[in-house]
Amino acid sequence: MDQKTRIEIEAAAFRGLVEHLQRRSDVQNIDLMNLAGFCRNCLSKWYLAAAKEQNVEMDYDRSREIVYGMTYDEWKRDYQKEASPEQQAQFEQTRPLHAFISGHHNPETT
Repeated sequence: MDQKTRIEIEAAAFRGLVEHLQRRSDVQNIDLMNLAGFCRNCLSKWYLAAAKEQNVEMDYDRSREIVYGMTYDEWKRDYQKEASPEQQAQFEQTRPLHAFISGHHNPETT
């Protein structure tokens, strides 16, 4: 497989994942983090890092809007629920398994 085809396939897979996550607004980010070690915000941070690598001007709010399909404030208002103490405890227990996110501790992207 040539590089152009590989990139097109990877892009299509990414779009499929984003569309799926947009349809599954019932799935909370903390549940994704606890089970898979990444969430919509992580995906947004990966998107932002990739844009910056290509010298594409982008900010974290815009990358989240691309992933969420709406502004983050709209998503929080319409879909985000308060994490239970059990979810928060599991989050802390699984923290070592969470995805490495370039710039994760950067105040601009937290």
